[in-house]
Amino acid sequence: MSDLGLRRGGPAANVTADALLRVDGLSKTFPLRRTGPFRRGSGTISAVDNVTFSIARGETLGLVGESGSGKSTLARLIAGLVPASAGTVTFDGAQITGMSRRELQPIRRDLQMIFQDPYGSLNPRRRVGSIIGDPYAIHGAMPGAKRRRRVQELMEIVGLNPEHYNRFPAEFSGGQRQRIGIARALALKPKLLICDEPVSALDVSIQAQVINLLADLQREFGLTYLFIAHDLSVVRHVSTRVAVMHLGEIVEIADADELYERPRHPYTAALLSAAPRPDPTSAGQRRRVVLHGDLPSAADPPSGCRFHPRCPKAHPDCGVLHPKLAGLEPRRMVACLYPLANGERLTPAATQDVAGVPT
Repeated sequence: MSDLGLRRGGPAANVTADALLRVDGLSKTFPLRRTGPFRRGSGTISAVDNVTFSIARGETLGLVGESGSGKSTLARLIAGLVPASAGTVTFDGAQITGMSRRELQPIRRDLQMIFQDPYGSLNPRRRVGSIIGDPYAIHGAMPGAKRRRRVQELMEIVGLNPEHYNRFPAEFSGGQRQRIGIARALALKPKLLICDEPVSALDVSIQAQVINLLADLQREFGLTYLFIAHDLSVVRHVSTRVAVMHLGEIVEIADADELYERPRHPYTAALLSAAPRPDPTSAGQRRRVVLHGDLPSAADPPSGCRFHPRCPKAHPDCGVLHPKLAGLEPRRMVACLYPLANGERLTPAATQDVAGVPT
């Protein structure tokens, strides 16, 4: 991603073990009602299943996975936007799971969220100054005149013209609208920002600008990020550590460079092999991992390891035993009965070159 002008974000290497956020056994199921002549009965969808991790103060934890793996649901559970079915979320020493809306209001000063859609997350009938100033109005933080000055300061911090205070969202581009969302999230000086795919709806050149802005804000305000994205190159660039999510579960967590250079879970290796590379030389030497079969349904997940129906390394007991996320080496946790060894590649029968020709 260096050709886009991205600057690496995140804190220095001496990130402390002082966890700002702890997630323990977090789960969320949604009711599933089947209707029609051939779809009778009901069931549940396990969107997030027994997820456990922590984020240290000042670091950026990247979260990646296929569409439908539960990333956005996990973000909303942490933010308290949807109730958890099981498990706990501890933020800054306080357990916030199960809190009422009123009890969560003071917590929200320190825990904010940037949404994926820069168009749908802003009310088109309200002026930008009012949108950014909403946190002050809700929390009674500043009087009117002082609030206006602070909002204009925030607009300048995120790269917007303060003179556009009275404009409507429709008068701004997609990248500018996302900056408005960032300014709104920054208003109360939060400790944690949950970034739910904040650049996926933007052009590539604009993505780099927004990513660099987030990195600058982290250094200036000492922010902690949970950064969710589809673009694996962006996640590697901005993250201190990366967590890989598959069908509602986290299957691997490791330092960003270690995970990208030496994936230990077969799903992680397959996911990384599909990511485009800007360097034509390294891209030509890449072998893509082909996963056979369909993605299992969250309404009827397979027994044992949920990845085993598509895993090139699957053994008979993978369909029976459900692996738990466990420490494989310092600063790396993997949920796999037969993880890849250091330097190991998946079998040739399970790979193809980038042009799609079987090897």
